[in-house]
Amino acid sequence: MKLRAYLVDDEPLALARLCRLLERSECVEVVGSTTAPEEAVAALTADPPDVCFLDIQMPRLSGFDVLAKLPRQPIVIFTTAYDQYALKAFSVNSVDYLLKPVDSESLKRALKKVEALRNSGQPSQADLQALLKQLTDSLREAKPEYLERIASRLGDRLWFLNLDRVTHFYAEDKLTYAASEGKVYCVDHSIADLEKRLDPRKFVRIHRGTVVSLAWIKEITSLPGGSLNIRLKDAKNTDLAVARDRAREFKARAGC
Repeated sequence: MKLRAYLVDDEPLALARLCRLLERSECVEVVGSTTAPEEAVAALTADPPDVCFLDIQMPRLSGFDVLAKLPRQPIVIFTTAYDQYALKAFSVNSVDYLLKPVDSESLKRALKKVEALRNSGQPSQADLQALLKQLTDSLREAKPEYLERIASRLGDRLWFLNLDRVTHFYAEDKLTYAASEGKVYCVDHSIADLEKRLDPRKFVRIHRGTVVSLAWIKEITSLPGGSLNIRLKDAKNTDLAVARDRAREFKARAGC
């Protein structure tokens, strides 16, 4: 009998990828999914599934907040891009975790744990509530701080760029530039530094010298040798190369 699963993730691409992986497993029936945590509370209350795949960091309500509002706790597999939260969740035998981008082997491991939990029973409601409070408190205390805008120096003046309008960053002649609205701006960050300080749900490093905004990608083309070409939806239809050694991670992050 297939496991009934409900999926919650505020990233549509991540949600679609997880759904595809679960369908390929042939042992799970996805009974519903949502990008809105409030909708998840209503759906999980009305018809509790066997297992809930739940993102941790979401707007308005975290994954822990969602669980705290449920009258009955399902078996939970947290999905997260942040190790520190995942490891806390993993320390408790009532839950498991998947680090994004989710891969098929990690998913198989998590599903085996769900089957074991179904057969052996779950911890008490009081234990789960105590866990949720601990995890929620740690999430609020240790929330990663990513750049919301970036400065570009021009002489003695600073320009501040909205990251939503930056299509990509690239390194050239030992300097780093941000491309935005048809112009380029020199920024005081290396590509390696940007990879750490930009939200990994929005930006991904595709080459030793390039970081791209996932929101600005229009199409992806496979090239001989395993590399990829990205075309952006900017005014220039800019083409960027994805290095072969980064292609697999990029495709997972892009949901393809």
